[in-house]
Amino acid sequence: MKSWIRIITIFICSSMFAQQTNFKFDFGGRRVQDGFIPITEHSEFDRKAGYGFMDISGLKSVDRGGNVLTGDYITSDRPFYFSVVLREGNYDIKLNLGDSKGTSQTTVRVENRRLMLDDVKTKGGEIVEKLITVHVKDSILRNQDGVEIGIVKIKPRERKYLHWDNLLTIEFNGKAPKICAITIQPNKTAKTIYLTGDSTVVDAQYEPWASWGQMLPCFFVPQEVAIANYAESGETLKAFEDRHRIDKIWNKIKPGDYLFIQFGHNDQKYGNSTKSGYRKRLQEWINKVKQLGAIPVLVTSMNRRVFDKNNKIVNTLDDFPAAMREISKEENVYLIDLNVMSKTLFEALGPENSKKAFIYYPANTYPNQPDALADDTHFNTYGAYELAKCVIKSIVDQKQPLTRFISKKYKGFDLNQPDPFEKFYWPESIFMESLKPDGN
Repeated sequence: MKSWIRIITIFICSSMFAQQTNFKFDFGGRRVQDGFIPITEHSEFDRKAGYGFMDISGLKSVDRGGNVLTGDYITSDRPFYFSVVLREGNYDIKLNLGDSKGTSQTTVRVENRRLMLDDVKTKGGEIVEKLITVHVKDSILRNQDGVEIGIVKIKPRERKYLHWDNLLTIEFNGKAPKICAITIQPNKTAKTIYLTGDSTVVDAQYEPWASWGQMLPCFFVPQEVAIANYAESGETLKAFEDRHRIDKIWNKIKPGDYLFIQFGHNDQKYGNSTKSGYRKRLQEWINKVKQLGAIPVLVTSMNRRVFDKNNKIVNTLDDFPAAMREISKEENVYLIDLNVMSKTLFEALGPENSKKAFIYYPANTYPNQPDALADDTHFNTYGAYELAKCVIKSIVDQKQPLTRFISKKYKGFDLNQPDPFEKFYWPESIFMESLKPDGN
């Protein structure tokens, strides 16, 4: 009888924890701030507990004394990942970073390498408090009352992704990452920017692949905006509907939110034309967004890296960008013309230097990569970062309402003078794969 009571008690406690949405974690040694959950170098993830590190090997707990909460921290010589069981939604996450008797240098990403904090440096003895706002999602379709009505048809490859696993996973990276504390609480008021598109928009999990969508969060003011990236490699407008990805968004988007729409690469690849459903679906999506009180934003597909003999970019996307421009005018919606901007950007880099923005790597640069990689469609982290700045530039230059939520990190961008590749800093994650994403 006692064993059954114990099992029931454990089930109730674990269920209660799974529903919990507010957390306070104190990282470090044995000294623990009142009201906080202690996290040490031995705190390996346990789904029943609901939190922990993905891998505890290499973790170090350091206690400098002094302040109970910020006098100790967890660090490692390689990237480390902390996960928390959280229900779907937007969350504000406060992080205390630094070393009360030393320096630190930390990059923070979430889920599939979604960039939140870019190379935060602290001086000797300095502890900084940083806030990020993160969208956590699952693959369940729910109606407005929260009742489960279906599921997103994710691909086999997606089952390995960190953003469909009913967890919030935070990646700590950099030359000297030091985390003292984390506080998590729901954010019910942030505007959510939903991203739809293909492999050039998706949160790519594996190095060296990347997209502009996963770089976008670091350019927005936390607490005010959450980036919800629902893009996936290889998708067309029709496939996005067939797999119920857009249904997921229709059931979640609220008045004042945004829907960014970028499709074209794969619509073209599968032999579709702008007249065979592309225009019709775009117009239907736009009307649906407006009916729900949200704001549609069209994004033209960026160019591929194809130059002519005069070192000018060749259009390989047929009339898809032109069709999107026309629909933007017809429906009176915002347009981010990434197609035009990428042409200027790539031509400024030139035929050879532009390879530094794409997936061009000699054989054996990454694990299980016997052949050289040469891909003129997909981007590395530098290229994705530059394209994200193009998106931000367009928002600011057009004086879109989102402009007031752009962070001070954005200091303007000259397409004719891209950021020097040599100065771009991106500490690589542990997840690497040479397999090309779906799409072209």
